[in-house]
Amino acid sequence: MSLPSLSTQPAAAQTGAMVVNCVAYRFDGQRIGDISVDDISEVLKQPDTFVWVGLHEPDESLLHKLQEEFDLHDLAIEDAQAAHQRTKIETYGDSLFVVVQTAQLVSGHLAFGETHVFLGQRYLVTVRHGASLSYAPARRNCEHTPDLLALGPAYGLYGVLDYIVDNLLPIVRDFREELQELEKDIFSDTFRRSTIRRLYDMQRDLMTLRLAVAPMQDIISQLVRQHPQLIPDELRAYFRDVYDHVFRVNESISAMREMLAAAINVNLSLVTFGQNEVMKRLAGYAAMLAAPTLITSWYGMNFAHMPELNKPWAYPVIIGLVLSIVTTIYFILKRNRWL
Repeated sequence: MSLPSLSTQPAAAQTGAMVVNCVAYRFDGQRIGDISVDDISEVLKQPDTFVWVGLHEPDESLLHKLQEEFDLHDLAIEDAQAAHQRTKIETYGDSLFVVVQTAQLVSGHLAFGETHVFLGQRYLVTVRHGASLSYAPARRNCEHTPDLLALGPAYGLYGVLDYIVDNLLPIVRDFREELQELEKDIFSDTFRRSTIRRLYDMQRDLMTLRLAVAPMQDIISQLVRQHPQLIPDELRAYFRDVYDHVFRVNESISAMREMLAAAINVNLSLVTFGQNEVMKRLAGYAAMLAAPTLITSWYGMNFAHMPELNKPWAYPVIIGLVLSIVTTIYFILKRNRWL
């Protein structure tokens, strides 16, 4: 039986923007070409072929169409349609359903999405929701190594997971660079509400990112050790490499969170210290004013008999006394670094 004729137009143009790619491969790793979703069953009739489908926010009818083509489980289809799933890996018969969280910087803000992956012995289906880059580069990288792609759809799963994890490293690096730029404001004596706000936003984003990345270690660990019917032994070393990358990203996120917490505490401590210094100066000047205020307030009393009122030298002596007291207080405060 011959394969169905391949269209000269990309599959995405035939079935809409929801189908990013629908490509058939031989088990020798060679690309056959783009096919339509309706032709999947015809391609799978050939025993030496498999199909890689990439979807972006598909509707219910398209998912049910793929369910019929690949005999996907009802619960997996329900999860793929609803999105907002936790990171997990599920086994349905001789297939796997994997959910991973994705992250992307959009206009300087961190946005999150999901990727759902269906893996079978003769198919790989990726479903993207929310913020996520296209997996076309991962597909091209796999196609450039046909000897590994000959190991089947599992190598495509490795390529997708490796691409997702590699895209997390620049995000952590951008956070680190932004924190270095904020150091000037962090160690400033002037309190800036915007600096604390940005540090808090960064810490919140990193916490959300860590919640997305940490469970991936368990998923990839399972792919390294389990599911021999779908993951060839030759690919386990590649999944271990992805595990190492995830571990490094997770450690970097944890270190960045600690740095951000320390930066917030340092900034608040410096601001508090600066405020204390201002209060010390104000208290010092208040002490210098207290002595002349006390002495001169005596002369505001309506007493008829005060010893120095009739003495011509009384006022110069009082002025000198006030100046000497103020000067003494000033030098004492200066020596103790209150002024």
